[in-house]
Amino acid sequence: METAEHIEVLDREGTLMADAAEEAGLDAPVPTCPDWQVRDLLRHTGMVHRWAGGFVADAHPTFRPWQEPDGLDDAALHDWFREGHAQLVATMRGAPADVQCWTFLPAPSPFAFWARRQANETTIHRIDAESARGGTPSPVGTAFALDGIDELLRGFHARAKSRVRTEKPQVLRVRATDADAHGTWTVRLSDDVPVTEPGDTAPADCEVAGQAAYLYLALWNRQPFPQVTGDATLAALWRERSAIG
Repeated sequence: METAEHIEVLDREGTLMADAAEEAGLDAPVPTCPDWQVRDLLRHTGMVHRWAGGFVADAHPTFRPWQEPDGLDDAALHDWFREGHAQLVATMRGAPADVQCWTFLPAPSPFAFWARRQANETTIHRIDAESARGGTPSPVGTAFALDGIDELLRGFHARAKSRVRTEKPQVLRVRATDADAHGTWTVRLSDDVPVTEPGDTAPADCEVAGQAAYLYLALWNRQPFPQVTGDATLAALWRERSAIG
């Protein structure tokens, strides 16, 4: 996907998230994040939006932690979230494409990284807000879901932080059934960092499959895997250890 498309997704998903959170109410539990209520979801995502936007707006070259909002009470929380989201969208739309700043995953550029990362961050938490509200969730586009799966597998789980490890080498296949060859990944698991290759590059011990949008949410542990074939313990291992910390 193009960076401009990621920014459009970020804009739309943040609005959907804010609307769902208001409909659910701040006290509502978040089924997809069992330890959270809606207020926790809004505070977390609002902090992340401000944190991410600051790197781009300031062209900040090194890591800095996000800041807990001081004195933020429930009465102001919805407006605070909407303001931070709008500010992030405006920052991304107004930033030069060649802005240089800190990032934490490989990407064509820092600008492309932050647009993609925040589009995915906001989409996943929009799903969380809609789970708290109940009813039919808003759809996730196929192209965006495929791009998000790629970020998760070849970005987050290519880092030393990934806890998806096996004692002996095994292979997990991830296959989007509504996509061409670009919707297949081969994840080589071992006691070291997972190595993900695009395509069907090795025989798989287990395959998780489904339409891209469902598979995207399953890999982010927001719903069960649509289809599992082969050694189901690898799919269970993903569910148990793949959470991003």
